[in-house]
Amino acid sequence: MAETVRYGLVGTGMMGVEHIRNLAITPGAVVTAIADPHEASLRQARGALGDRTSAVTAFTDSAALARSGLVDAVIVSTPNFTHRTVLEPLFDAGLPILCEKPLATTLEDARWVVERASAADTPFWTAMEYRYMPPVVAFVEAVHAGRIGDLRMLSIREHRFPFLRKVGDWNRFSENTGGTMVEKCCHFFDLMRLITRSEAVRVYCSGAMDVNHLDERYEGRCPDIIDNSYTVVDFANGARAMLDLCMFADGVANQEEITAAGDAGRIDVFIPSGELVHSPRVGFRNPKRVESWVVEVDEAALRAGSHHGSTFYEHQRFNAAVRGAGPVEVTAHDGLMAVAIGTAAELSAREKRVVQMAELGF
Repeated sequence: MAETVRYGLVGTGMMGVEHIRNLAITPGAVVTAIADPHEASLRQARGALGDRTSAVTAFTDSAALARSGLVDAVIVSTPNFTHRTVLEPLFDAGLPILCEKPLATTLEDARWVVERASAADTPFWTAMEYRYMPPVVAFVEAVHAGRIGDLRMLSIREHRFPFLRKVGDWNRFSENTGGTMVEKCCHFFDLMRLITRSEAVRVYCSGAMDVNHLDERYEGRCPDIIDNSYTVVDFANGARAMLDLCMFADGVANQEEITAAGDAGRIDVFIPSGELVHSPRVGFRNPKRVESWVVEVDEAALRAGSHHGSTFYEHQRFNAAVRGAGPVEVTAHDGLMAVAIGTAAELSAREKRVVQMAELGF
């Protein structure tokens, strides 16, 4: 593989444009092809490419892009429900792939991706940007280094804005997204697995669509996506984790707050402030020894996307994997397991019961 990797992008909506902007500041990366069936989305991509547009060939689908011979690696950022169809010709062409989350909207399709990725000789990477936010990286390193002792409790809070509008309003219906607990929350279920270093055994989710999208209609249909929930996940090693999601909290100072508590203390991280707070156990009425610090993020990385710089850092690692200079850090199996926990959470919320992961074959 040459030092410069030629990238193709399939899906040039909002996330595709974020990838274009981050590839523009990634050493050894050049976009040579884009694909999207919607001209409006292609226009967005051309706007992000700027004066590089003339050197980029546009296609309407992934099969044509794969046949072109113009790319060394492909980024897939198409609507969730299209991933299997989009990926098939890319696998057939033997191309390295970075596929946006969620890996798929159904466990059947996610397992198919795992099978194809396992049989491939080229890297397959599930895009989980939250792993690469520098403050989150520091948080995970501190937990794994034992700064809070034996991890027992993990809580993740995301209080944010509602889902944005997408082409054809596809993200208003669970049949297209896999449901909010798959579409949005797979990031956090992936973080839970990463931080606990264990697998989920049971899931309970209480959630509903209580505020957002209630007055929207699409060909007479009302959206059916959860906009708030609490999810508790029990892990095989005895750790437990909770996700607190609210998608009608636009005005909060920190969109994400993550807390890990162990037998020797607690550590918190706040995004986007970048602050970490370490609170060791000191005993009742003893002076507290709280330590706090801020993890800075490269300004160019912050400007290039809306995921606190993480897409930039993710691309450095994927680029290394494509060139054979580093490992795949987020596998298709990781993507499958995040979808599986999200699927269990969706089932739990609908049926108002605890779901054992064994019910889903895990």
